[in-house]
Amino acid sequence: MKYDLSEIQEVIKNRRTIYPEQFSDRKVHKEIIEDLLNAAKWAPTHGMVQPWRFKVFMEEGLKNLGEFQSNLYKQQCPPEKYKETSHNKMIARAKKSSAVIAICMKRDEKKRFPVIEEHASVACAVQNMLLIGTAYGIGCYWGTGGVTYYPEMKKYLGLEVDDDVMGFLYIGYPEIEWPKGQRRPLEYYTEWISQ
Repeated sequence: MKYDLSEIQEVIKNRRTIYPEQFSDRKVHKEIIEDLLNAAKWAPTHGMVQPWRFKVFMEEGLKNLGEFQSNLYKQQCPPEKYKETSHNKMIARAKKSSAVIAICMKRDEKKRFPVIEEHASVACAVQNMLLIGTAYGIGCYWGTGGVTYYPEMKKYLGLEVDDDVMGFLYIGYPEIEWPKGQRRPLEYYTEWISQ
């Protein structure tokens, strides 16, 4: 065997969502975030399009991102659906994180491949980051709610019309015990076809 398969499997099995509310005050160093980003670039990509783009918010950038998200939510949300707790959560989550990475998809200008394939490549890139984060003991939360898909968010991030925002990766050291997980057995999601 070329690699220690049991260690790779353990990292995959131990990947967990850890919310920013569960982060400690300990800061993740920029070099570790660079390791996550370097892992992302090795994701599969049809035709070497490499559609992933990342905008990394740190320090004062976190405050600005949280304020932009919360203000956009307040402006765009219908009054009957607006929740002050949601508004405040956007600010608090950014502040609690060591970094927030905006996950973006840059559409191939020639549109050689279906957009779903470019989305899949970006998702694979994020999974690579999540696995490296797990190996470091870093808490990660890939959030897609709130104002993620608003056109104003795309503009804020400097994206073009055909590009997409695919969420935000919140990063920090957990102050909780690493969560346990469970999944259904193989039989629930696999069909073997031999004819």
